Amino acid sequence: MTARAVHEAEERGAHPHVLAGAEITGKRAALDAIAAALSFPDWFGRNLDALYDCLVDLSWLPEGEHVLIWPQREVFDRKDPVGSAAVDSVLQDAATQGAEGRVLTVVYPTPL
Repeated sequence: MTARAVHEAEERGAHPHVLAGAEITGKRAALDAIAAALSFPDWFGRNLDALYDCLVDLSWLPEGEHVLIWPQREVFDRKDPVGSAAVDSVLQDAATQGAEGRVLTVVYPTPL
């Protein structure tokens, strides 16, 4: 559940960033939502390469762990499975890279 994921992130001193998952039904919407949640800079190019570049940088955010919380991810999976898989691949690749002084964690909470 989203509130629990936020609480767990805050408990460990991380910065939670919550997406409006039910509203994300396509790749473009996913890119825009992630950019908004993580306050991407104006130079974000709104494509998968630019998404990766921003996710492994995060220099505009405070140091520490940043938790991208994506509730209702299944809406995107159902509406645009190809786009969903592509965005997920970038998120997972970026999360394993980490940025200097910053760590990205991606959480997909499921309702109880």
